[in-house]
Amino acid sequence: MNPNLTNSFLTIILATSLAGIGVAIYLARTVLSKPSGDKKMQTVAKAILTGANAYLKRQFTTIAPILIILAILLYFTAADSFLGIGRSLSFLLGAFFSASVGTIGMNVATRANVRVAMAAKKSFGQALELAFKAGATTGMLTVGLGLLGATLIYWYYGTLATQVLIGFGFGGSLLALFMRVGGGIYTKAADIGADLVGKIEKGIPEDDPRNAAVIADQVGDNVGDCAGMAADLFESYIVTLIAAMILGQLTFGLAGALLPLAIHALGIGTSALGIFTVKAKGKNEINEGVRAMLKSFIISAVASSVGFFWLANYITGDIRLGVAATLGIILSAAIFLLTEYATGNHAPVKNITKQSQAGPATVILSGLVSGFSSSVWAILAIGVTIIASFSLFADPLTAAYGVALAGMGMLTVTGLIVSMDSFGPISDNAQGIAELSKMKGKALSILPKLDSIGNTTKAITKGFAIASAVVAAVSLFASYLADTGIAAINIAHPAVFVGLLIGGAVPFLFSSLTIQAVSNSAYAIIDEVRRQFKEFPGIMKGTQKPDYAKVVDLTTKAALKALTAPALVAIITPILVGLLLKAEALGAFLAGSILTGQLLAVFMANSGGAWDNAKKMIEAGLYGGKGTEAHKATIVGDIVGDPLKDTAGPSINILLKVMNLVALLTIPLVIAAETLTTLHWVGITAAGAILVYSIAKAQKATV
Repeated sequence: MNPNLTNSFLTIILATSLAGIGVAIYLARTVLSKPSGDKKMQTVAKAILTGANAYLKRQFTTIAPILIILAILLYFTAADSFLGIGRSLSFLLGAFFSASVGTIGMNVATRANVRVAMAAKKSFGQALELAFKAGATTGMLTVGLGLLGATLIYWYYGTLATQVLIGFGFGGSLLALFMRVGGGIYTKAADIGADLVGKIEKGIPEDDPRNAAVIADQVGDNVGDCAGMAADLFESYIVTLIAAMILGQLTFGLAGALLPLAIHALGIGTSALGIFTVKAKGKNEINEGVRAMLKSFIISAVASSVGFFWLANYITGDIRLGVAATLGIILSAAIFLLTEYATGNHAPVKNITKQSQAGPATVILSGLVSGFSSSVWAILAIGVTIIASFSLFADPLTAAYGVALAGMGMLTVTGLIVSMDSFGPISDNAQGIAELSKMKGKALSILPKLDSIGNTTKAITKGFAIASAVVAAVSLFASYLADTGIAAINIAHPAVFVGLLIGGAVPFLFSSLTIQAVSNSAYAIIDEVRRQFKEFPGIMKGTQKPDYAKVVDLTTKAALKALTAPALVAIITPILVGLLLKAEALGAFLAGSILTGQLLAVFMANSGGAWDNAKKMIEAGLYGGKGTEAHKATIVGDIVGDPLKDTAGPSINILLKVMNLVALLTIPLVIAAETLTTLHWVGITAAGAILVYSIAKAQKATV
């Protein structure tokens, strides 16, 4: 492409990114203009907002020194000072944008929940549309900022941009890891504490104001599912873009790097198109709500597919690239349907509810069955997509670019997917506010239906995030092989095979750390809630208010305390494997982590989602409804599934991309490892010792 045409395209792409941010502002203003309820509702909403912002402030204060240190270190990973400064600054920009998406999106969500509760007084349709538009604010901000950052970097650095963009992706990924893990620990520790003491021990409703953990639970929905998941999908969006640009430049030159930017610009328009078509009508409200979102997804997907072919032909002259991107859209639809089947109103969840009549043990077993089997189907869908992408091209490197474009195709409708995800916690909070403020009327029958739809959409978007993470990781893996010049990985070599084994083990270690952090934190919260019920009898009688702030503060400290060890695993492990076992073993390490990470993540996300919706079915009146032994059995299943689906499972997809990016950033160091001095090896050994000590300490720690 000639320079003038390239500049024109970049101008259009930049304008599109700003338009996406403009749509986010418009949606936020629309949502916040709606009535915010009476004084009781506003008091509850303010407590949730205050707690959520206090958590994020302390989290950012905690991780800021780490980001500064890493930014300095990144300077030394580049070939010269010009690229080193660019990589460090882009790292900080990626972290800032990721934090901004999570923070702004969460603040809109925490202000929207009370307005959704008010809208539910009028109709199901109005409440659903308002909740979705509130979530769409985060969605459009995600795609707008992601494309804005990548375009500005590309415009300034030109053909050198791919070396700088790695820093941008690493910043977004690392910040997302902190927000996803910390938010996940917070939300599930509070949720488990509230459920075990409130629902099971005291037999009171889920969002009963007598429960001291109830505000922390509402706060957790926002810092985990709004801020954390928004940052998660933001980093998926930019990392996939970066992988595609790196491979595109290697295969098609300037046009190959420009095509991914153009595809994401297209996605801003098609996501907005889908968002404004979400309208629910009909008698079966839950099915109609899910169908409305599915319809909007189909509209966006079809419009995107048409655009892929035009862009591929116009920019590169190779229509096969449009086919590759369309394969990603097909994979999105497959993941959508597979996840909805595993966690929605279908046979797997119905079987769990049936098994609840025999007690918690069979609930757990049937949920495990659902999770294990759904993970297999998901990886087969991903495998078919990868093979189909490779079959389009004879050259392996071009085929890898096709796989990256399939990931781009998946993430074209990211704005819509984030909207569906944020819809879940907004609806959940709206129901909580209604119960805490003792609302009356038909809103009390509408809000649980929205919450049920939200459980399904959250499960779907987690499946989407995991699948897109795997495709992105495969693309980054191909970039790693290209940069190191490794043609094939020989696992028959002992060191390489050990690298494969370690890579396969890391997702399990990472999951054990995050789940244990939830368990330890929940233990402390349970102890505190029990103490308040015991020492202040007036709480149960309704004559005395519990100390909500105490539990919020306790949960915040517990979540932030547990962040270090999982982050160290993600950053230091690939460096140690590369330095000690060399570049080929590090490639095997990445391959092993992608395989087990995908299987484990989908298993945990879908098992947890199925247990959650089984509980909802019982609460809707099946097998006797609330208060029955069947209900208590599904509550146990839901509690077991909480840290799986909202902490460990979705965090693995970020883990995979962080480790791949660390590998790309440290290639020069890994290649030079053979010339390291004794002093260098002492430093490497010390870093390994610090990692092992931190992990061991985290395993033994109690809050």
